[in-house]
Amino acid sequence: MDTVKQNSSAWDKKVEEGAKYTQPVSKETIEKSKSGNWEITVTGKPVPRDWFPQSLKGLKILCLASGGGQQGPVLAAAGADVTVTDISKKQLEQDDFVARRDGLKLRTVQGDMSDLSEFPDGEFDMIINPISNLFVEELKPVWQEASRVLKDKGVLIAGFVNPILYIFDDEEDMKGHLVVKNTIPSSSLDGLTEEEINDYIKANKTIEYGHTLEEQIQGQIDAGFVITGMYEDDFGGTRPLDQYIKCFIATKAVKMKID
Repeated sequence: MDTVKQNSSAWDKKVEEGAKYTQPVSKETIEKSKSGNWEITVTGKPVPRDWFPQSLKGLKILCLASGGGQQGPVLAAAGADVTVTDISKKQLEQDDFVARRDGLKLRTVQGDMSDLSEFPDGEFDMIINPISNLFVEELKPVWQEASRVLKDKGVLIAGFVNPILYIFDDEEDMKGHLVVKNTIPSSSLDGLTEEEINDYIKANKTIEYGHTLEEQIQGQIDAGFVITGMYEDDFGGTRPLDQYIKCFIATKAVKMKID
């Protein structure tokens, strides 16, 4: 199973269907960002502004697995030197569209978040990684590559899924029923027959992985990061679990060697 190829194709399909996280920001949003009134998200609610330097002018930012014409163009409009990378060609086309429409300078690179060999060591001051690592099977390479391409004292802002979401049957959850079904770590293909897996792939659906909190948080620490901030978020009241727990987490981490 080539997960990267499958998820790349599936996200291209999501763009064609106009899914929420494929819709580029408006011209009005970019104009506000140019005047200093900007915000981005890596979960649902805005990332605190004090997680960023006072000025983004000239700051080299990698928007990691962040296509869709959202975070990258806003940060470019605010003055940053932005590179956006994503596995989906059509997601990156959304960033290119906003850049052309609003006269922004940003670079787009198609690629896997687990392999940033396109970029040299210490290339970036900051990485913005909205919820996306659920689409990779192994997290360790993601955190290691992020650390490698960041400068010393560089900042990683990442959003990810609380694994509690994945213990429940997704179809029942959509009906409003919380039915415990899966163990963590998990995969979208767990428990499916060979025929069901073939049908799943043919339907061009994304393959998702439920990672442990240890993989998410200790994984960053093992890659040389110090966690300096975090917050939780939810679906905005649209899923049953919102009544009980927040299913998204965002962290701010600094690349820093601790003796």
